[in-house]
Amino acid sequence: MSSTREAVSVRELPLRVVPVAALTRPWRNLGGRNSLYLVQRHARAYRHMWLVLLSGLGEPVFYLFSLGVGLGQLVGTVTGPAGTQVSYAQFVAPALLATSSMTGAMYDSTFNVFFRLKYAKLYDAVLSTPLRSGDVALGEITWALIRGALYAVAFLAVVVAMELARSPWAALALPAAVLTGFAFAAVGMAATTYMRSWQDFEFVTLVSMPLFLFSTTFYPLTVYPRALQVVVECTPLYQSVVLMRGFVLGVVGPGLLWHAAYLAVMGAAGLLVAGRRVSRLLLK
Repeated sequence: MSSTREAVSVRELPLRVVPVAALTRPWRNLGGRNSLYLVQRHARAYRHMWLVLLSGLGEPVFYLFSLGVGLGQLVGTVTGPAGTQVSYAQFVAPALLATSSMTGAMYDSTFNVFFRLKYAKLYDAVLSTPLRSGDVALGEITWALIRGALYAVAFLAVVVAMELARSPWAALALPAAVLTGFAFAAVGMAATTYMRSWQDFEFVTLVSMPLFLFSTTFYPLTVYPRALQVVVECTPLYQSVVLMRGFVLGVVGPGLLWHAAYLAVMGAAGLLVAGRRVSRLLLK
Protein backbone atom coordinates (compact mmCIF):
# COMPACT_ATOMS: atom_id res chain seq x y z
CA MET A 1 0.00 0.00 0.00
CA SER A 2 1.33 3.40 -0.98
CA SER A 3 0.45 4.92 2.39
CA THR A 4 3.13 2.92 4.17
CA ARG A 5 5.80 4.67 2.14
CA GLU A 6 4.78 8.17 3.08
CA ALA A 7 7.04 10.22 5.32
CA VAL A 8 5.30 11.77 8.29
CA SER A 9 6.47 15.36 8.07
CA VAL A 10 4.76 18.56 9.08
CA ARG A 11 7.87 20.68 9.54
CA GLU A 12 6.55 23.30 7.12
CA LEU A 13 3.57 23.98 9.39
CA PRO A 14 3.88 26.79 11.97
CA LEU A 15 3.61 25.42 15.49
CA ARG A 16 0.89 26.86 17.69
CA VAL A 17 -1.74 25.05 19.74
CA VAL A 18 -5.36 25.91 18.98
CA PRO A 19 -7.85 25.87 21.88
CA VAL A 20 -10.13 22.85 21.89
CA ALA A 21 -13.17 25.07 22.28
CA ALA A 22 -12.47 26.64 18.92
CA LEU A 23 -12.42 23.20 17.31
CA THR A 24 -15.82 22.13 18.58
CA ARG A 25 -17.85 24.88 16.93
CA PRO A 26 -19.81 23.26 14.10
CA TRP A 27 -19.00 25.82 11.40
CA ARG A 28 -15.27 25.47 12.09
CA ASN A 29 -15.47 21.80 11.11
CA LEU A 30 -15.80 22.85 7.47
CA GLY A 31 -12.13 23.87 7.31
CA GLY A 32 -10.43 26.85 5.68
CA ARG A 33 -7.41 27.94 3.69
CA ASN A 34 -5.01 26.39 6.21
CA SER A 35 -6.01 23.04 4.74
CA LEU A 36 -3.71 23.86 1.81
CA TYR A 37 -0.74 23.17 4.11
CA LEU A 38 -1.83 19.54 4.32
CA VAL A 39 -2.29 19.36 0.54
CA GLN A 40 1.24 20.72 0.13
CA ARG A 41 2.55 18.10 2.52
CA HIS A 42 0.95 15.28 0.51
CA ALA A 43 2.27 16.67 -2.78
CA ARG A 44 5.80 16.62 -1.37
CA ALA A 45 5.36 13.11 -0.01
CA TYR A 46 4.27 11.83 -3.44
CA ARG A 47 7.13 13.42 -5.39
CA HIS A 48 8.95 10.10 -5.52
CA MET A 49 5.81 7.99 -5.93
CA TRP A 50 4.43 9.43 -9.16
CA LEU A 51 3.78 5.93 -10.53
CA VAL A 52 1.22 5.46 -7.76
CA LEU A 53 -0.63 8.54 -8.99
CA LEU A 54 -0.66 7.26 -12.58
CA SER A 55 -1.89 3.78 -11.64
CA GLY A 56 -5.45 5.01 -11.10
CA LEU A 57 -5.89 5.81 -14.78
CA GLY A 58 -5.34 2.29 -16.08
CA GLU A 59 -8.50 0.56 -14.87
CA PRO A 60 -11.15 2.78 -16.53
CA VAL A 61 -9.18 2.82 -19.81
CA PHE A 62 -9.01 -1.00 -19.78
CA TYR A 63 -12.75 -1.20 -19.17
CA LEU A 64 -13.39 1.25 -21.98
CA PHE A 65 -11.42 -0.74 -24.54
CA SER A 66 -12.50 -4.21 -23.41
CA LEU A 67 -16.20 -3.56 -22.81
CA GLY A 68 -17.00 -0.29 -24.53
CA VAL A 69 -15.09 -1.04 -27.72
CA GLY A 70 -14.72 -4.83 -27.71
CA LEU A 71 -18.15 -5.87 -26.44
CA GLY A 72 -19.65 -2.84 -28.13
CA GLN A 73 -19.05 -4.46 -31.52
CA LEU A 74 -21.59 -7.11 -30.54
CA VAL A 75 -24.08 -4.86 -28.75
CA GLY A 76 -24.49 -2.18 -31.39
CA THR A 77 -26.49 0.91 -30.39
CA VAL A 78 -28.29 1.50 -27.11
CA THR A 79 -30.74 4.11 -25.86
CA GLY A 80 -29.02 7.03 -24.20
CA PRO A 81 -30.34 10.18 -22.48
CA ALA A 82 -33.63 11.58 -23.82
CA GLY A 83 -34.07 8.49 -26.00
CA THR A 84 -31.08 9.22 -28.23
CA GLN A 85 -29.44 6.25 -29.94
CA VAL A 86 -25.71 6.04 -29.23
CA SER A 87 -23.01 3.43 -29.67
CA TYR A 88 -22.25 1.21 -26.71
CA ALA A 89 -18.82 2.79 -26.33
CA GLN A 90 -20.41 6.26 -26.14
CA PHE A 91 -22.86 4.93 -23.56
CA VAL A 92 -20.21 3.34 -21.34
CA ALA A 93 -17.46 6.00 -21.52
CA PRO A 94 -19.20 8.71 -19.40
CA ALA A 95 -20.22 6.13 -16.81
CA LEU A 96 -16.64 4.89 -16.51
CA LEU A 97 -15.54 8.48 -15.93
CA ALA A 98 -18.07 8.69 -13.10
CA THR A 99 -17.04 5.38 -11.54
CA SER A 100 -13.33 6.20 -11.74
CA SER A 101 -14.04 9.50 -9.96
CA MET A 102 -15.93 7.59 -7.27
CA THR A 103 -13.39 4.82 -6.69
CA GLY A 104 -10.35 7.09 -6.86
CA ALA A 105 -11.75 9.52 -4.30
CA MET A 106 -13.23 6.84 -2.06
CA TYR A 107 -10.14 4.68 -1.80
CA ASP A 108 -7.82 7.64 -1.28
CA SER A 109 -10.00 9.03 1.50
CA THR A 110 -10.45 5.66 3.23
CA PHE A 111 -7.35 3.43 3.13
CA ASN A 112 -4.81 6.25 3.13
CA VAL A 113 -6.65 8.31 5.72
CA PHE A 114 -7.00 5.30 8.00
CA PHE A 115 -3.24 4.67 7.86
CA ARG A 116 -2.43 8.29 8.64
CA LEU A 117 -4.98 8.37 11.45
CA LYS A 118 -4.27 5.07 13.21
CA TYR A 119 -0.66 4.23 12.39
CA ALA A 120 1.31 7.23 11.11
CA LYS A 121 -0.36 9.51 13.70
CA LEU A 122 0.00 12.33 11.20
CA TYR A 123 -3.09 14.20 12.37
CA ASP A 124 -1.89 14.31 15.97
CA ALA A 125 1.06 16.37 14.76
CA VAL A 126 -1.06 18.46 12.41
CA LEU A 127 -3.49 19.50 15.15
CA SER A 128 -0.62 20.87 17.23
CA THR A 129 -0.40 23.62 14.61
CA PRO A 130 -2.97 26.31 13.69
CA LEU A 131 -4.79 23.74 11.54
CA ARG A 132 -8.20 22.71 12.90
CA SER A 133 -9.92 19.37 12.56
CA GLY A 134 -11.99 20.82 9.73
CA ASP A 135 -8.77 21.79 7.95
CA VAL A 136 -7.60 18.17 8.21
CA ALA A 137 -10.84 16.92 6.66
CA LEU A 138 -10.86 19.57 3.94
CA GLY A 139 -7.17 19.05 3.19
CA GLU A 140 -7.55 15.29 2.76
CA ILE A 141 -10.64 15.73 0.60
CA THR A 142 -8.92 18.39 -1.49
CA TRP A 143 -5.98 16.09 -2.08
CA ALA A 144 -8.34 13.32 -3.16
CA LEU A 145 -10.01 15.77 -5.55
CA ILE A 146 -6.66 16.77 -7.07
CA ARG A 147 -5.81 13.14 -7.75
CA GLY A 148 -9.30 12.51 -9.11
CA ALA A 149 -9.11 15.58 -11.36
CA LEU A 150 -5.84 14.34 -12.86
CA TYR A 151 -7.47 11.01 -13.67
CA ALA A 152 -10.55 12.74 -15.08
CA VAL A 153 -8.51 14.99 -17.38
CA ALA A 154 -6.51 12.04 -18.73
CA PHE A 155 -9.55 9.81 -19.21
CA LEU A 156 -11.58 12.60 -20.82
CA ALA A 157 -8.70 13.17 -23.23
CA VAL A 158 -8.92 9.50 -24.20
CA VAL A 159 -12.68 9.80 -24.72
CA VAL A 160 -12.25 12.87 -26.95
CA ALA A 161 -9.41 11.24 -28.90
CA MET A 162 -11.63 8.22 -29.60
CA GLU A 163 -14.37 10.61 -30.83
CA LEU A 164 -16.84 9.36 -28.23
CA ALA A 165 -17.82 12.86 -27.08
CA ARG A 166 -20.73 14.23 -29.13
CA SER A 167 -20.84 17.81 -27.88
CA PRO A 168 -18.66 20.68 -26.61
CA TRP A 169 -20.65 20.30 -23.38
CA ALA A 170 -18.24 17.41 -22.68
CA ALA A 171 -15.86 19.97 -21.16
CA LEU A 172 -18.26 20.24 -18.20
CA ALA A 173 -17.71 16.57 -17.45
CA LEU A 174 -14.49 17.59 -15.73
CA PRO A 175 -16.13 19.76 -13.01
CA ALA A 176 -18.80 17.08 -12.73
CA ALA A 177 -16.04 14.55 -12.03
CA VAL A 178 -14.58 16.85 -9.38
CA LEU A 179 -18.01 17.20 -7.77
CA THR A 180 -18.37 13.42 -7.77
CA GLY A 181 -14.97 13.06 -6.14
CA PHE A 182 -15.90 15.62 -3.51
CA ALA A 183 -19.09 13.76 -2.58
CA PHE A 184 -17.48 10.33 -2.26
CA ALA A 185 -14.23 11.55 -0.70
CA ALA A 186 -16.10 13.42 2.02
CA VAL A 187 -18.40 10.51 2.83
CA GLY A 188 -15.49 8.06 2.60
CA MET A 189 -13.41 10.02 5.10
CA ALA A 190 -16.36 10.40 7.44
CA ALA A 191 -16.92 6.63 7.34
CA THR A 192 -13.21 5.97 7.92
CA THR A 193 -13.31 7.77 11.27
CA TYR A 194 -15.68 5.04 12.51
CA MET A 195 -13.49 2.13 11.37
CA ARG A 196 -11.52 0.21 13.98
CA SER A 197 -9.39 -2.18 11.88
CA TRP A 198 -8.47 -3.03 8.30
CA GLN A 199 -11.20 -5.69 8.26
CA ASP A 200 -13.80 -2.93 8.37
CA PHE A 201 -12.79 -1.92 4.85
CA GLU A 202 -14.77 -4.87 3.55
CA PHE A 203 -17.74 -2.53 3.84
CA VAL A 204 -16.11 -0.14 1.35
CA THR A 205 -16.07 -2.89 -1.27
CA LEU A 206 -19.55 -3.98 -0.22
CA VAL A 207 -20.83 -0.51 -1.07
CA SER A 208 -18.69 0.44 -4.07
CA MET A 209 -19.06 -2.78 -6.08
CA PRO A 210 -22.90 -2.78 -6.31
CA LEU A 211 -22.80 0.92 -7.15
CA PHE A 212 -20.33 0.20 -9.94
CA LEU A 213 -22.39 -2.64 -11.38
CA PHE A 214 -25.96 -1.36 -11.02
CA SER A 215 -25.83 2.43 -11.45
CA THR A 216 -26.57 2.13 -15.20
CA THR A 217 -22.85 1.86 -15.87
CA PHE A 218 -23.25 -0.89 -18.46
CA TYR A 219 -27.03 -1.11 -18.94
CA PRO A 220 -29.81 1.44 -19.44
CA LEU A 221 -32.13 2.05 -16.51
CA THR A 222 -35.05 0.58 -18.46
CA VAL A 223 -33.67 -2.99 -18.20
CA TYR A 224 -34.53 -3.06 -14.47
CA PRO A 225 -37.99 -3.63 -12.97
CA ARG A 226 -39.68 -0.40 -11.87
CA ALA A 227 -39.14 -1.12 -8.16
CA LEU A 228 -35.40 -1.54 -8.74
CA GLN A 229 -35.33 1.55 -10.95
CA VAL A 230 -36.48 3.65 -7.98
CA VAL A 231 -33.68 2.24 -5.83
CA VAL A 232 -31.07 2.93 -8.52
CA GLU A 233 -32.34 6.48 -9.00
CA CYS A 234 -31.69 7.19 -5.32
CA THR A 235 -28.04 6.07 -5.34
CA PRO A 236 -25.23 8.67 -5.49
CA LEU A 237 -23.27 7.14 -8.35
CA TYR A 238 -26.37 7.19 -10.55
CA GLN A 239 -26.51 10.97 -10.12
CA SER A 240 -22.95 11.25 -11.37
CA VAL A 241 -23.52 8.90 -14.31
CA VAL A 242 -26.52 10.94 -15.44
CA LEU A 243 -24.47 14.15 -15.21
CA MET A 244 -21.58 12.69 -17.19
CA ARG A 245 -23.78 11.22 -19.89
CA GLY A 246 -25.71 14.44 -20.28
CA PHE A 247 -22.55 16.50 -20.78
CA VAL A 248 -20.56 14.05 -22.91
CA LEU A 249 -23.50 13.21 -25.18
CA GLY A 250 -24.79 16.77 -25.37
CA VAL A 251 -28.17 16.18 -23.71
CA VAL A 252 -28.20 19.10 -21.29
CA GLY A 253 -31.18 20.52 -19.41
CA PRO A 254 -32.31 21.99 -16.09
CA GLY A 255 -32.88 18.49 -14.73
CA LEU A 256 -29.13 18.01 -14.37
CA LEU A 257 -29.08 20.64 -11.61
CA TRP A 258 -30.90 18.24 -9.29
CA HIS A 259 -28.20 15.59 -9.73
CA ALA A 260 -25.46 18.16 -9.09
CA ALA A 261 -27.25 19.42 -5.97
CA TYR A 262 -27.54 15.86 -4.65
CA LEU A 263 -23.75 15.37 -4.88
CA ALA A 264 -23.00 18.81 -3.42
CA VAL A 265 -25.19 18.21 -0.35
CA MET A 266 -23.71 14.75 0.08
CA GLY A 267 -20.19 16.18 0.02
CA ALA A 268 -20.96 19.03 2.43
CA ALA A 269 -22.57 16.63 4.92
CA GLY A 270 -19.62 14.25 4.71
CA LEU A 271 -17.15 17.09 5.22
CA LEU A 272 -18.97 18.33 8.31
CA VAL A 273 -19.14 14.84 9.85
CA ALA A 274 -15.49 14.10 9.02
CA GLY A 275 -14.32 17.33 10.66
CA ARG A 276 -16.31 16.71 13.83
CA ARG A 277 -15.16 13.09 14.06
CA VAL A 278 -11.47 14.00 13.66
CA SER A 279 -11.92 16.56 16.44
CA ARG A 280 -13.53 13.99 18.76
CA LEU A 281 -10.94 11.30 18.05
CA LEU A 282 -7.82 13.44 18.43
CA LEU A 283 -8.84 16.14 20.90
CA LYS A 284 -10.76 14.13 23.46
